[in-house]
Amino acid sequence: MKRLALVTFLIFSLFINGQEVKGKVVDTIGEIAFANIFLKDNSGKIVTGTNSNEKGNFTLKTPKGKYTIVVSFLGYKDWKKQIEIINIVDLGEIKLIENAENLDEVVIQSKRRVIQQKVDRLIFDVEKSVVAEGGNGVDILNVAPRVQIQNGVLEILGKGPSRVLINGRLSPLEGEELTTFLEGLNANDIKNIEVITTPPAKFEAAGRGGLINIILKKSKLNSWNNLSTVVYNQNEFNFGSIRNNFSYNKNNISLVASVNATKGHFKHTEDLQIQYPQNFWDIDIQSKERNENYSGRFQVDYQASEKTTLGLQYLGNISKPGGFTTVTSTVFDQNNQLDRWIENKGDNKIDRRNNAINFHAETKLDTLGRSISIDADYFNYNAKNNRDFTTEVFGNDGNSMGITSAALNISDQTIENYSSKIDVNYPINKVNLSFGGKTSFTNTKSNILFFDTLSGNSILDPSRSNNFEYEENNLAAYVSAGTNLTKKLELKVGVRLESTNTKGISEQTNQEIENEFTKLFPTVYISYNKNDNHTFSFSYGKRVDRPRFSDLNPFRYYINDNSFGEGNPFLQPSFTDSFELSHTYKRNLSSNLFLTVTTDGFGVIFTSDPVAQTQIVTRDNYITQYNYGISENYNANLFSWWESQNSFNVLGFYSKFQKDIGATPRNGFQVRASSNHTFSLSKQSKFLVNTWYSSKYSGGLFSVGESYNVSLGFQHNFKNNLKLSVLASDIFNTSALNNLTSVVDGVEQVYGQNDSNRNIRFSLSYSFGNKKIKVRDRNFGNDEERRRSN
Repeated sequence: MKRLALVTFLIFSLFINGQEVKGKVVDTIGEIAFANIFLKDNSGKIVTGTNSNEKGNFTLKTPKGKYTIVVSFLGYKDWKKQIEIINIVDLGEIKLIENAENLDEVVIQSKRRVIQQKVDRLIFDVEKSVVAEGGNGVDILNVAPRVQIQNGVLEILGKGPSRVLINGRLSPLEGEELTTFLEGLNANDIKNIEVITTPPAKFEAAGRGGLINIILKKSKLNSWNNLSTVVYNQNEFNFGSIRNNFSYNKNNISLVASVNATKGHFKHTEDLQIQYPQNFWDIDIQSKERNENYSGRFQVDYQASEKTTLGLQYLGNISKPGGFTTVTSTVFDQNNQLDRWIENKGDNKIDRRNNAINFHAETKLDTLGRSISIDADYFNYNAKNNRDFTTEVFGNDGNSMGITSAALNISDQTIENYSSKIDVNYPINKVNLSFGGKTSFTNTKSNILFFDTLSGNSILDPSRSNNFEYEENNLAAYVSAGTNLTKKLELKVGVRLESTNTKGISEQTNQEIENEFTKLFPTVYISYNKNDNHTFSFSYGKRVDRPRFSDLNPFRYYINDNSFGEGNPFLQPSFTDSFELSHTYKRNLSSNLFLTVTTDGFGVIFTSDPVAQTQIVTRDNYITQYNYGISENYNANLFSWWESQNSFNVLGFYSKFQKDIGATPRNGFQVRASSNHTFSLSKQSKFLVNTWYSSKYSGGLFSVGESYNVSLGFQHNFKNNLKLSVLASDIFNTSALNNLTSVVDGVEQVYGQNDSNRNIRFSLSYSFGNKKIKVRDRNFGNDEERRRSN
């Protein structure tokens, strides 16, 4: 009732000309954002209230009268004063004093603005999100500005497929494996998401999209903490997860150990319609997919001296996806009459394992911020994939015409990478200078065997088997400098030089392909802070996108008699120039105008042979692509119990095909909007409503159908650090990829996919120990090579 009365008063106060009281909240360091300010009448009842803004300023409107004003913030003593409001009361600076008795017993958490625009990145604060407290990394990215995950692809809108970093450490995973990893990440540990649309020169130039940096929470020194979480997910099937994270930080030793295990199943469906000149194929794919993943991490850092830190880190992962799949292809003749149907059944067994070891050392050179750090890394990856399938044909009368094929397709890929890098920070006067370099050496071997099992015996088919070896050596150096030209104008420039040599050898095709290039990758950032209300920035960067190792293997991987995929050893890197202009208004509304130009772009081409009636997945450099658009992101704290974040994006796509692939470019526009709301029902409970909408659009080789999502969540904090979360995702089952359409050589293909997007998840977590733990986290030096291994 008190809350209802307060809300009623706030709404009513918008329509009256009340008096004003204003001030600024500070401490010994500077402004305090989002401090709590209340006015109480003589009976002690709260009349109205607000929060200080990012500069610590606040304004309250109220009728004339005598009040007690209270200013409070976690970790500080309350500030109180009796005031009489007749006209405008300016309290000036209100300086809060730290509460020394309780300061060491609490974790200071400032309620910062949800979206911040920096000179080279967009920062999304997720600490207060219900999704964070009850979800995982995928849930967080689904509500982050300018980020979308669809069909297993994570991308920054308008930029294309993007890489993920954890505390600045590039993840080696992408696609299905990346999604699995993010689903196993406890979102309650996530502090910020940094959407880096134009990565600085310090980062590898690889990847035409930007970077998405997931920053984990840190806490205080001389303490320990353990967090245990149990998750249950129900779709048509179900799976469960157990996670445990332990952190210890005392004296000169910092230690982190974590284990994660997920096991169960989810339903995977695909549909594909192919319009051949002579007939029509309707293909339905149903799978009971395994969701089995085990991962572990161990990190220890030692403070060898006041200036030097040494560390060792291990990261390991075992995943066993795959499952039993039934592919039903229904074939109709030109008169739309059933001609036959084909049933392909197969069991796909996958075993992927990777290990990464990192040694790190960092030394502070002086008190001016100068430092030097080195990393030495080793990474290995092994993936085994066995697909055992049979194909049976049925006539239009439903009678079997016999098994036409049976086979066992086996692939085995091994990758080893050695790398080292050095980074130096060396500020000089007013210039923040940094420079460094990296060496990387990669070897990969892929063996593929195809056995014909139709006779009941496994007979090796040499024409469908192959050995492929690939070597890549990369040398890189960079320099970056930033300075404040004036009090309002900031400039940052950088350049990265990369020299790459590759060699691929295919045993079956008797091909040896060598490639070499040396390129400069410049970056420029300009930021102008006009005043407290307006900030402008501009960025430019050049990027390179190298093919994944598996995409270079020329061998055909058979799904069934009519479908196969093949790599292309002649794939060349593509290059992207990225331009972006940003404006921030009152630190709540962020506007971005962007353009990316990709030359020698490569990608997947879905082709069909009208005569043989086969579906082929190939890869080629075939496109020059222009992506452009505008993005608006707005955050509003409507009331103390209602937070809202909203995004509206208009994207444009224009393409030119560099070679004849039997298709015409599809150019068009996309509208994507999202609106996410968190309601505080009480101090212990929150309710979540997340929505997004994506219009139908065309770009490059494909057009994509309309989709939208509505998700509801609830989270409750019990006593003794126990939390329960429930999240119902995609309740209308409308977010899946649909109507992905392409026309190549006159054959139209329409594709759709759903990985149990509609589901409900229950999560229970318990934390004990000291939550003030502080954990050092660092990059692996060979993260780019590990990413491309998948």
